[in-house]
Amino acid sequence: MMERIPYYDITRDDLDRFQKARPVFVTFGEVMVRDTPADMERPERTRLVHLSMAGSEFTLAVGLSRLGIPSAYITRVPDNPYGRSLRNLAREQGVDTTFFVWAPKTEPIGRFIYEIGRTPRKNVGVYQRMFSAASKLDAGMVNWSAALENARLFHTSGITFGLAAHSGYSRNYCYEAFMEAIASKPENCLVGLDFNYRATLWSPEQARAVMTPLITEYVDILITTIEDMAKLYEIGCGQYSPKQIIDGEMGRLENDDIRAFAEQLHALFNTKIVAITIRYPDSFEQHRWESAAVDAEGHFFRSPVVRPITLLDRLGGGDTWNAGFYYGLLTEDFRAEGLAKGVMVGDAATRLKQTLMFDLPIIDRAEVQALMKADALGGGKRTSR
Repeated sequence: MMERIPYYDITRDDLDRFQKARPVFVTFGEVMVRDTPADMERPERTRLVHLSMAGSEFTLAVGLSRLGIPSAYITRVPDNPYGRSLRNLAREQGVDTTFFVWAPKTEPIGRFIYEIGRTPRKNVGVYQRMFSAASKLDAGMVNWSAALENARLFHTSGITFGLAAHSGYSRNYCYEAFMEAIASKPENCLVGLDFNYRATLWSPEQARAVMTPLITEYVDILITTIEDMAKLYEIGCGQYSPKQIIDGEMGRLENDDIRAFAEQLHALFNTKIVAITIRYPDSFEQHRWESAAVDAEGHFFRSPVVRPITLLDRLGGGDTWNAGFYYGLLTEDFRAEGLAKGVMVGDAATRLKQTLMFDLPIIDRAEVQALMKADALGGGKRTSR
C-alpha cells in the first residue's frame, strides 16, 4: 500500500501569534553582489551583467519573511549604493534591517562571479570576498539583547565563520560576534546552523577546529548534507562508507541509512534536531530532491517521494529549504510534528525556488500551499491558487 503523503494547510491561522511582533527569527552573515552574464557569454567576454544579491542567511530570511514569519537580518555593509541596495531589498521583502552595521563607503562588499552552465558544462562560481565589510562584523557592533529580544530562533551558517580564514585574519570577528549574541539571547531562543562547508573559504582542518566545538556547545538545530559530513568527519551513511559517498557511489538510501547517519551526528555534536538535504543531480538541468529530519528523541520524517526539479538556477535552493523547514518548526513550537511539516514545506518551497533565476525565493505561501496540495492529490493534478 502506498504511504499517504501528509498535507499541511498553511493558512493564516498558522501565523496569528506572530503578527505585529518583533522578529521571531534572526540571522546574520554576509551578502555578496552577484555578477551573472546577461547575454549568455562567458564572464570574461560579457559586457552586460545582471546584478543580484546572494547570501545564505539573507536568502533564508527572505524566504521566511515571505512565508509570514517576522524575520530580521544582520550584517555589516559599506555605506554606499551597494549597501543601501541590500538594505532596500531586505525591506522590500519585509525583512527587518534595524541592526545593520554601516562600514565606511570605501570598504568592499563581497562579490560573486557566476557562470551558469548547461550539460555537460558545469556552472562556475568565483568568490571575491576577502576583507569584505561583513567579514569584520565584530563583537560590540550590534545590540544583540535588543535584536534578539523576541527571537525564538537564531541562525547562521558555516560560511560566515569561514570568512576569517579566507581573509587571513588573526582572529575570527564573526565568531566573536556570534558568541556575544549567544550570551544575549533569550533562554527560549534556539540556535540553528547550516554547516554549509565551502572549500573555497577554508580547509577541512580549519573548519573542524572552529565548527566542532561551536556546534557541540551552542547549536540546537544542525542542517547539513551527507557529503559534507563524509568529507570533514569521515561519517558514513548506513550501508555507504565515507569513501563511497565522496566518490559519488552512494545509491538508494533506506530509512535505516539516514537514521544511522543522524544518530552519528547527534552523538558527535549533541544537537536536538538534525536535518539533512539530499540532492541527486542527473544532469545540469534535471535534479531530484528529498530531505529528512531526526530529533534527539528518535522522531523521524523523510520526504515521502523523491521529487524532480527542472532547474533554472539552483543557487539559494538549500537556503530556501531551510526557510520552509524552520517555518514548520516555528509554527509547531519545535514539537515532533514540526519535523514533518518542515520537511514538506521546505521541499515544496525549494522546488519552486529552483525554477526561478537568482538566489532569492520570490515565492509566496499560496503557491507553496498549492504545490503541497497537488503532491498530496497525486497523479499530476494541479490546483488553483
